[in-house]
Amino acid sequence: MTGVDLTAWILGPVLGLITFLFIFRIILTWYPQVDLNRLPFNLIAWPTEPFLIPLRKVVQPIGGVDITPIIWVGIFSLLREILLGQQGLLTMLSRVN
Repeated sequence: MTGVDLTAWILGPVLGLITFLFIFRIILTWYPQVDLNRLPFNLIAWPTEPFLIPLRKVVQPIGGVDITPIIWVGIFSLLREILLGQQGLLTMLSRVN
């Protein structure tokens, strides 16, 4: 297993998990009464909040709706496709080796 294969093997599930957590975070925004400091909701809020805080300073809520989790889903999906997609950078590098 080369370094490129190992990177792809680790990065794939990590990017998938982060995207999955942000999708759950989007669903949690539909329920504002949920306390994000209690289990199991803090398992979703804790890893996603460091990404959301700086973006919230740049992107204001639209109509009172926080769209920053949606932006991060797009960013991580694009990143996963660019790196690990069918013609992604890491996929192409692993075929060369």
